[in-house]
Formats: sequence, structure tokens, C-alpha cells
Amino acid sequence: MPMARRHVAGLVAFLFLLLVGHCRGGKTGICYGRNADDLPAPDKVVQLIQKQSIKHVRIYDTNIDVIKAFANTGVELMVGVPNADLLAFAQYQSNVDTWLKNSILPYYPATMITYITVGAEITESPVNVSALVVPAMRNVHTALKKVGLHKKITISSTHSLGILSRSFPPSAGAFNSSYAPFLKPMLEFLLENQAPFMVDLYPYYAYQNSPSNVSLNYALFSTQSQGVIDPNTGLVYTNMFDAQVDSIFFALMALNFKTLKIMITETGWPNKGAAKETGATTDNAQTYNTNLIRHVVNDSGTPAKPGEEIDVYIFSLFNENRKPGIESERNWGLFSPDQSSIYSLDWSGRGNVDIMTGGNLTNSNGTWCVASTNVSETALQNGLNWACGPGNVDCSAIQPSQPCYQPDTLVSHASYAFNSYYQQNGANDVACGFGGAGVRTTKDPSYDTCVYMAAGKMSTMNSTTPPGRSSSGPSPLARCFTLLLPMLLSVIAAGIL
Repeated sequence: MPMARRHVAGLVAFLFLLLVGHCRGGKTGICYGRNADDLPAPDKVVQLIQKQSIKHVRIYDTNIDVIKAFANTGVELMVGVPNADLLAFAQYQSNVDTWLKNSILPYYPATMITYITVGAEITESPVNVSALVVPAMRNVHTALKKVGLHKKITISSTHSLGILSRSFPPSAGAFNSSYAPFLKPMLEFLLENQAPFMVDLYPYYAYQNSPSNVSLNYALFSTQSQGVIDPNTGLVYTNMFDAQVDSIFFALMALNFKTLKIMITETGWPNKGAAKETGATTDNAQTYNTNLIRHVVNDSGTPAKPGEEIDVYIFSLFNENRKPGIESERNWGLFSPDQSSIYSLDWSGRGNVDIMTGGNLTNSNGTWCVASTNVSETALQNGLNWACGPGNVDCSAIQPSQPCYQPDTLVSHASYAFNSYYQQNGANDVACGFGGAGVRTTKDPSYDTCVYMAAGKMSTMNSTTPPGRSSSGPSPLARCFTLLLPMLLSVIAAGIL
């Protein structure tokens, strides 16, 4: 093979591997908490996890029996340094070196340890350990670097949403300024080491603490949820999870760390609670986690970062009878300690569903959104620009030579764009606002070969594909290949020429 051809072949192979890595899609894991006195042995737990085809597990320490049980299973394990150990880890490098030698190295890589969390929700700790976490993280990194594992095992620390001083509206998300002494160095460490910002999010508590302001439908990703509009960005939120994730994103962006990946290291819903915890039911837990998995697997992203893959760990594998607090605290599990299922989950996220939840496609109940003829052209143009820009609507159908270009009027083009946004964002009054430029109608505005999206679907007569995705559509990997395949073809063509 000529040198030039070999060079092109090598470049194509590199791009292919890069593409596969980039297109892996969001992953869903489980939190394996052990604050109980009636749980099965670790080897039995691993068998249960494998039966569920779960590939990512988080534990909260480096228990040797647990780590050994995951050997040669192909399950990726996130292990933790508890808050109680932060002082020893921060004070002396030798302490960390010894811990690594005894707790990690004997079992790696047979046990696929991929993450180490140093400290957990330190801002919630009754003892102030915030000054210790970054020095401890640096010492763990140094220990890993000595044995050549700093590129293979990622170090971070988990946080609660309480690290924010403000989370609503999402665009106003801001970190509590009192945490600045440790937060800024931590974010710099994460950026330098390409590690994610880890956060534990619980829409359940937002609903439970303020049911008059947060509806159950909104907390559960329900398609019946009324959208909440961010007045600063115009983005419409159809579920609390996305709003909480974006509040973290905007807080990071305010500190110039918007490129940090966000990972959700805990989220879930309790299956049982006290009498006053009316939302803590088996049905609600199943609904939340089912919709969450679909949201992640389909790479739905969030309104601020549509299509962005996000990794999520569901809390928790078991009910844990030794956890203190109200009744719900002990009942977050998918399984009882006897390994019987409390409710079932489709971990593939691709079960038979009629509609996509989580803010993309939804049933419009036979309504559409069109441009008002009683507003100024400036209002229509502003709405059109927003829908086709920040609103993330695919407006290619109203470009020249496309099915919806004629009639070439502002009202017609705005109507198509407004409706596409409306259908993809809850099909409610909020999603048809556009500053008063949008109006709802029960009459289908489709004409000739221009077919308006309705009930989460678009006719194949149009040349465009809506940004939302039904459960029967192509996988995230397939979509990513479709987007990046032209890059490969151009490289191949250049090599041939």
C-alpha cells in the first residue's frame, strides 16, 4: 500500500474510533448503598446486578469484599473516599499511597474501577471538611500518577443541589459564594483532569417540600406537565430534572467552567413514605425512574444543552433499613433485601411506549401553534429568530426549495417554526407564547406537501426530521454516525484523489 494510502487508512481508523467514543450516548447506573443489616452477600448482589444487565455501579467506600465481588464481571465501578477519611487523605501523601496499595491495586483491573469520589456532599456534612477535599483529591491523583493510573481512573467529588444559592429560574443558577474557597480550586482540578462535576439531584424533594409550586407531573417527567418558562432565556422546561441540571450548568458557566461535563451521581424516587409523604409510592418511583432512563438513553439532553449525553446513577439498589430520618429515607430501593423486585425497570430505555417524555415529543391533543396575524412583523421576526436559534427548532423545511418555503411570508414561516417548538416542548400555552406572537388552534395548518408536526410526529412528506425522537427512531449511536459520516467520506475521498 502506498505511503499516502496508509496514512489515510490510519487517519480513517483514528476518526472511526473517535466517532465511536464520542457517540457512546448517556449511561445509566445504580447506587449500591449498604446502610442496612439485612442485605445479601456481595457476590449475590453482583449476580442480581448482572441479571438486570446493569453495567455501571456506584459504591460509597472501598470495601474489599464488594470490590472483589465485581472482578471479571465487566461492570464499571465507582468507589468512594468517605468524608471521615478526608483528614487523613489531605494530611499525608503516604496515607493515600498505602490506601491505594491495599484497597485498589490488588483488585485492578480485574475489577473495572473507573471513578473515585473523594468526599460526598461535603456541604451537607455536620463537620466542616470543605477545606480538606481538594488537597485530598490532589493526593489521590498523585498516588494514581505514581502507578500510571491517573489517565484510567477519574477523580471527582459529589455535591448536593444545596451547593447552589439559587436554582430558579435555571438561567439564574449560582453557587453559594461561601463555598468559593474550595469550589474554585476544585473546578480548576476537574477541568485540568477532564473530570466531571458530580451532583446528586432529587426532584422528589422539590415536589415534597413545595407541592403547591412543583406539580407531581412536572417532577415525574409526565407528558401532562405544564411547561415552566425561564424568563431570561425563553427556554421551556417540562420536567424538574432538566431544570435542576441546567441550574448547575448556568452556575458553572457564570464561573467560566461551562465546558465541564455534569454527571448525576444520585437521583431517584422513594417507593414508600410516611402518611404525609403522599408522593412516595411504588407507582411514582417506577414512573420517575422509567422516564429518567428513557431520557438518558435517548440523549434528550436539556433545554440549555439539547442532545447532550448525560450519565446518571439511580439511587438505590436496595431499601436500607438503618438509614435515619423519616420513613422514605429507608425506601428508595428497586429491590428488597431478599432480592425480590419492588417494581420493574426497563434498563434499555427502549420499551414499547407511545410517546417520548422528558421534554421532547409529546401528545398535542389535536392542537397546533401558529403565528398571530394581529402582531407586528418585528414581533413575528423575533419569535422566528428565537425558535430557529436558541429554541433549537429544525427550520430547514422553510428554506428555499423546501416543502414549507412557499408562501414566502413571515406569517407562514413563523407559523411552521412556532408549531415545531410547541410540539417539542409540551404543547401547552407556555410553549406557544412567543411574547404574544403565537396562538393555539385546533385546525391543522398543513397544506400541500408541507405537513406540520402534530402529536409528536411529522409526516415523511417533509424533508426535515424533528429534533425530538420517538422511541422507535434511530439510536443515539446511529444518529451520531449519520452526522459524522460525511467527515469520514471526505477524508477517504481526499486520500483517493
